[in-house]
Amino acid sequence: MSALSKLFRTTAFKLAVVYSIIFGVAASLVVMNVGRSVRGVLEDQISETIDADIRGLSDQYAQGGVQQVVQSIERRIRQPGGDIYLLTTFAGDPIVGNVASLPTSTLSSEGLVDTTYQRPGEKDARRRALVRVFVLPGNYRLLVGHDVEEVARLRKILRQALSNSLIWLVAIGAIGGLFVARRVLIRVDAMSESAAVIMRGDLSKRLPVTGSGDEIDRLAENLNAMLTRIETLLRGMKEVSDNIAHDLRTPLTRLRNNADVALRQTDRPEALRETLEKVIGEADGLMRIFDALLTIARAESGSGPKMETLDVSRVAVDVAELYEAAAEERGVAFAADIEPGVMARGNRELIAQTLSNLLDNGLKYGAPESGSAAQLRLVVRRAGQRVRLSVEDRGPGVPAADRDRVLDRFVRLEASRTLPGSGLGLSLAAAIAHLHGGGLRLEDNAPGLRAVLEIPAMTAAASPPGTRQGDSTRAGAP
Repeated sequence: MSALSKLFRTTAFKLAVVYSIIFGVAASLVVMNVGRSVRGVLEDQISETIDADIRGLSDQYAQGGVQQVVQSIERRIRQPGGDIYLLTTFAGDPIVGNVASLPTSTLSSEGLVDTTYQRPGEKDARRRALVRVFVLPGNYRLLVGHDVEEVARLRKILRQALSNSLIWLVAIGAIGGLFVARRVLIRVDAMSESAAVIMRGDLSKRLPVTGSGDEIDRLAENLNAMLTRIETLLRGMKEVSDNIAHDLRTPLTRLRNNADVALRQTDRPEALRETLEKVIGEADGLMRIFDALLTIARAESGSGPKMETLDVSRVAVDVAELYEAAAEERGVAFAADIEPGVMARGNRELIAQTLSNLLDNGLKYGAPESGSAAQLRLVVRRAGQRVRLSVEDRGPGVPAADRDRVLDRFVRLEASRTLPGSGLGLSLAAAIAHLHGGGLRLEDNAPGLRAVLEIPAMTAAASPPGTRQGDSTRAGAP
């Protein structure tokens, strides 16, 4: 397809041509209406002039008879102009005037008549005029009129001006359409080239934006934002695939080895039972990993479970009661500071699972390096229009450079690789926070780590039943 053909096929050029045609039709209608109006005004002026001449000549007849009318007409026809006069007898014989011939029916017509006539000395030229016939006393017929060739010339001038204007309009519209179409085509071609590069697999390529802020720029910006999101998701999928292949290799290898050992221990029931229990444990661990991945995927896609009005304080109290015993067994001083009646819109199971993951991380990784007593604290507060849930420990914490990275799937720092885990707990908590319209961030607890979950709050008309002021602070083992 040639460049000119591409220009002609663009929407911008077609719109320019359509607008030119519409404007041309509108301009033609306007000019035609103006022509009719001008013609009507001129004819009204001519009619008034004719009536005034007839009244003047009638007065002349009343004062001096036919002779005075003849003298007056002779004076008037000697003056240049488009006025025409003719005085005849009742039989139609001309007495005086500047009309050589006219249709015979004109002298018997009434009112203002559009007719043709011929001046003396002009044998073949026929002119058009508006005339009126008046009968004077004595049966004389007085014809007074005005040549309308000026009106015809004016209409011809208007038609010629309209034709020239339409030609220029079409030409300018076509040139303007080509100019606009070329500019649009350049931008569309640039976007098409970028799209072709993206389709070949380079998701880092973006559509060009000129900065004009027009509709093409807005479209390109939205598409670029979509491409950024797609690139992020695909990169995340690749990382997840790599991490699954890497981190699941070890538990799958253990599962296979345990199964192989079980095959060789058929003669030792107790050993076989112990090995099969290990196999079941490994299988349960793998199922937990895949369940966590499925929950993260659903949360990130926004297709999580049904949301409802939730008493976050009651959920936190229930989770804290479960972890008091676990903290006591590990010798961790556990405390809960929960503000009663904190309401939000969410899912009870997911919020409870998030708090459990954060508390579980605190129990696993929150032991101080100095050997002093470990501490773990759960705090639930309403902060303005947000619900703030935080889990604080006194362990080694997470370096500031790694706090965003550890929220990704299967990411485990070197210091924690000797401990059991899959690296999905914080990822799952971050995904659930995002599903609830909030976020998860890690802060320095000086010393230790503070994991803060924030979600939008709701205003409760009254505290739900079962929430007691005494639940505000709960302390575990010292």
